[in-house]
Amino acid sequence: MEEFKKSYKALVKESLTTDNRAQLIKKCEAFTDEVIKKDVLPEDIVEIHQSYISQLELKEEEILGTLDVLQEVVKGFGYSYRDYQRLVSKMQVHDKEIDLASRLQQTMLKTDIPQFDSIQIGVISVAAQKVSGDYFNLIDHKDGTMSFAVADVIGKGIPAALAMSMIKFGMDSYGHSQLPSDGLKRLNRVVEKNVNQNMFVTMFYGLYEEMNHLLYCSSAGHEPGYVYRAETEEFEEIDVRGRVLGVSQKTRYNQQEIPIYLEDLIIIFTDGVTEARDNTGEFIDKDKLLNLIRKNKHMHPQDIVQIIYESILKVQNPSKKDDMTILIIKRVN
Repeated sequence: MEEFKKSYKALVKESLTTDNRAQLIKKCEAFTDEVIKKDVLPEDIVEIHQSYISQLELKEEEILGTLDVLQEVVKGFGYSYRDYQRLVSKMQVHDKEIDLASRLQQTMLKTDIPQFDSIQIGVISVAAQKVSGDYFNLIDHKDGTMSFAVADVIGKGIPAALAMSMIKFGMDSYGHSQLPSDGLKRLNRVVEKNVNQNMFVTMFYGLYEEMNHLLYCSSAGHEPGYVYRAETEEFEEIDVRGRVLGVSQKTRYNQQEIPIYLEDLIIIFTDGVTEARDNTGEFIDKDKLLNLIRKNKHMHPQDIVQIIYESILKVQNPSKKDDMTILIIKRVN
């Protein structure tokens, strides 16, 4: 970048002394060809220009003269200077939209962790950017059952935030426990009717029955969950599948019933965990993550999810970050 700064400053300096504008324009065009090859952005050029001009003691007409260089260079990117100003304005509006969507999520999607005598719950949900495409919900029905969901909205910004708030409202408004297959069927109708046709939602929906320690679960195209069996120290994949929410109102969902024994763990991820990549571009080994859970099985689930998240963060390629959500439910004595 320093080389390009030096070259650009030379063009600006020449614009203050030369009478041969045609030759200067050719030099500007050649400069633009080079910076485009190096993936330098128009924003970078404007920043360099502003920074350099501020260091010079120029009269107003001289400052205006230097804008010829800026205009010619930026034009090479396919923009006029006026177009560039519009682009900057749009970027500012986009930033405001992202901030609004982030505030919407924080306000509308807040979820309290229920407290039960016989289960412990740990959850972490971290956005890669300001707005997350992940969502989780936990509902204590006050009848010895708890509904829970982990979802991934295929979409970003305010529409995704609103879609998730609609799903949360749909779950919260039922007012009673219901089987996951029925819950997904109802939520599917909500998404199909009210959400943009290009936006889909994957979801793992579970109902935990505390009295009999049974897990009922269904999936709408979500990452498979796992049950860690304390007695055998093995993981069982929860093999329940279904179509993503929002495709067709006629979709029906299968359901599994799984007994949960003492010290067993229920583990649900989003694909930001299972598809995380390291600095070489390779997927982070899922078995290593499961072994990490096995190694720390004696800990509280909240500590376990934090350990998993931090272990991914250490090896993950920062440029390939995705939203990550991890939910672990543990049966205790």
